[in-house]
Amino acid sequence: MSIVFGIDIGGTTVKCGVFTEKGDLLDKWEIPTDRTNGGENILSDVAKSVLNKAEEMKLDRKDILGLGIGVPGPVLADGTVLRCANLGWGIVNVREAMEALISMPVFVGNDANIAALGEAWKGGGRGYDSILMITLGTGVGGGLILNGKIVCGSNGAAAEIGHIIVNPEETDTCGCGGHGHLEQYASATGIVRMAKKALLDESVDTALRTYIPLTAKDIFDEAKKGDETAMMLVDKLGSYLALAMTHVAAVADPKAFVIGGGVSRAGRILTDAIERHYNDNIMKALQNKEIRLAELGNDAGIYGAASMVID
Repeated sequence: MSIVFGIDIGGTTVKCGVFTEKGDLLDKWEIPTDRTNGGENILSDVAKSVLNKAEEMKLDRKDILGLGIGVPGPVLADGTVLRCANLGWGIVNVREAMEALISMPVFVGNDANIAALGEAWKGGGRGYDSILMITLGTGVGGGLILNGKIVCGSNGAAAEIGHIIVNPEETDTCGCGGHGHLEQYASATGIVRMAKKALLDESVDTALRTYIPLTAKDIFDEAKKGDETAMMLVDKLGSYLALAMTHVAAVADPKAFVIGGGVSRAGRILTDAIERHYNDNIMKALQNKEIRLAELGNDAGIYGAASMVID
């Protein structure tokens, strides 16, 4: 039986999985991410963990097709990572470094891109060879798959949908230094920011005032109960997200959108809000795209990493 390893390196933990070549998950585990000394031990820790698992499973080296790795930063086609600030890395050729450590083929991708690949393969985007995955968490990330392949861009930074400008009149600053970016409205922190602004108007009667501290989940929960202010905020998030999605659709024309990340746990109320606005300002050929919720959760990265090897 041929197997592959899928690795998703995060700032706190490294998620690891071992799969059959058909995509069946045989085992998964985590190891801590050692960010000391500029993250110099991360790859050697991963190599040691993978080789230990191979020995534990009594795998013959010839049965291992290779290893896929997702990293939180821009990745060039040759496996060079330009910078991973939350790992402490500068410019590192991860593919060459890992192949030297484990003596097997290695494939490297950006973490958001490989999560998209995982969802397209075995999750919410299965059945479609072209999807845009949008991850809504503390920030907004994106991964674009066209004809079954990751679109990286010339600097490994394609599909950074969180930094599409959706409100040129915004005066508050995005974390990247820009203004009016999608991330300022559609992330977990973004909808809370919008809520706090709305609550400055003392005439607004809403249950949101009772939550200290207020979270994105609180806003969605109250919207589901019919709180008018919460419903307005969810609709506003949906409108900004739909606007950014129309921009991407006009360039890439994916067959479907897959919404993931912590905010996506709100469920259909979120996708309904997007669908209300998506068709408003886009040509007919790009209307009525399938909008799905992600299904793999935190495992999307390891599935996508494994998929890189199999493809």
